[in-house]
Amino acid sequence: MKLLSKFIFLNLYIFSFVLTKAQTDSTDLFNLMNLSEETNYTTATFKTTRIINGHSIENQAMGVLDFRINHRFGDINGGAYEWFGLDQSNVKLCLDYGIIDRLMVGIGRTNVNKTVDGYLKFKILRQSTGKKKMPITLSYIAISDINTLKWQYPSRKNYFTSRLTFTHQLLIGRKFSKSTSLQISPTLVHRNLVELKKYKNDVFVIGVGGRQKINKRISVNAEYFYVFPKQISDEMKNSLCIGFDIETGGHVFQLHFTNSRGMTESQFITQTIGNWLKGDIRFGFNISRVFTVKERKH
Repeated sequence: MKLLSKFIFLNLYIFSFVLTKAQTDSTDLFNLMNLSEETNYTTATFKTTRIINGHSIENQAMGVLDFRINHRFGDINGGAYEWFGLDQSNVKLCLDYGIIDRLMVGIGRTNVNKTVDGYLKFKILRQSTGKKKMPITLSYIAISDINTLKWQYPSRKNYFTSRLTFTHQLLIGRKFSKSTSLQISPTLVHRNLVELKKYKNDVFVIGVGGRQKINKRISVNAEYFYVFPKQISDEMKNSLCIGFDIETGGHVFQLHFTNSRGMTESQFITQTIGNWLKGDIRFGFNISRVFTVKERKH
């Protein structure tokens, strides 16, 4: 009887051990399957929140403040007398802040028409692989700006709303590889006041931009904004920019050439008069420096 009891006890012990081991193996396999189905989000499609003049799909992370200095010199075809444009200067100062990872707000001021602009950018979709597959990143940005120049004709009745311009953009981007990224930007610029009745208040534009990395710290960037015909003055040209991004730790330097003087969307999209073929090209640079204002909670 004692021998039978020992035999039954031994079998129960072996059975419980095998059952426990099987449960552990199945749990490990389940965890492994879940790990393989994690969502991997694409990062660093572009290095900063701007390709050159225009916004990229990138946002500042939650609690991060970005201080930007945008600088444009004069046309290089001004010759030696103008020191090839270096005697002239236009500047824009910007502050961007990440409220959450997907939502960024910002404000800027440029001496071109003494314009102040504010903007809000929200990331709707994020490019990803794994459990959730998404081929693109999609962001929406709304921008409003105000021209604060003194009225040209103060004696007549002037309206505050005439100073305002609004821009809406969808930013559709994809990182094709570690080195190559492209973006397309359908854009609507609404101008409350236009020069002549034949010009449109609503201007439809399509922007394209891209980034090609040369090495870990340097990339070639380009962007172009095509304004559909018969909306603005024929004297205006499409904005074209070509340049380099150089990353140096906490700073990102953007060196570029452009035919645009203005640095807000309404300016470089609808008010560019420079002609590349005639040498109306301006050298410029952007400097970005980020600060962590609020630590992320873990």
